[in-house]
Amino acid sequence: MAQLSVSDKMDDKRELIVDQLRRVLSEEIVTGVLGPGMRLDEQSLADRFQVSRTPVREVLSQLSVLGLVERRPHRGVVVLQQSKERLLQLFEVMAELEGACARFAAERMSAAERHTLFELQARAAPLVEDGDVAAYEEVNGVFHRCIYDGTHNPALVDLTLDAQRRVFHFRHAQFRMPNRIRNSHAEHGAVVAAIDKGDGGAAYEAMRAHILAVKEASTVVVTHRRPHLVG
Repeated sequence: MAQLSVSDKMDDKRELIVDQLRRVLSEEIVTGVLGPGMRLDEQSLADRFQVSRTPVREVLSQLSVLGLVERRPHRGVVVLQQSKERLLQLFEVMAELEGACARFAAERMSAAERHTLFELQARAAPLVEDGDVAAYEEVNGVFHRCIYDGTHNPALVDLTLDAQRRVFHFRHAQFRMPNRIRNSHAEHGAVVAAIDKGDGGAAYEAMRAHILAVKEASTVVVTHRRPHLVG
């Protein structure tokens, strides 16, 4: 069995730190804890999280790519004002891309891939009953990735993943809504049923409707938590 080298272990630890920092900071930006125009100082953040400035610098670069922050002359990195119109546009793009993924998955998934999708849907059911949002969200991510991979179209997968990264943290906000995981699971059920029948058109419509429902739930939460969201 291959063993990780010291270098590999250090890289894994750094990636974990970067991922945790990105999740915390993006959550605070999306929910308005860190408001528009607020300066994000590398050293202050490093002190807050008790890490070096290197992972902080990497996280700020990632947040910049996601359009959550911007580096400005003489001010450093500041939180950007988010446009409600822009957020809605991104979700509309996601709805079309994920709808296309569902269509191709319905037409191209192997029997083994379909079985995996059914298992994921079944695994999510008790999480809904238990109200385990964190566990459901994890399965939710795997569920969508399973459909992406089922397209057997790497170009479409790359486009969809890039769009997903841009709305991920807003999409995450949907699970603050009461009964959202129950509704999400039901929406997934419609997608699975269409894929099971090999009905690409129905799979597209079911997935598109699902993402638009995600858009509505996410927008309600984000707008409520961030009254300064413009648009």
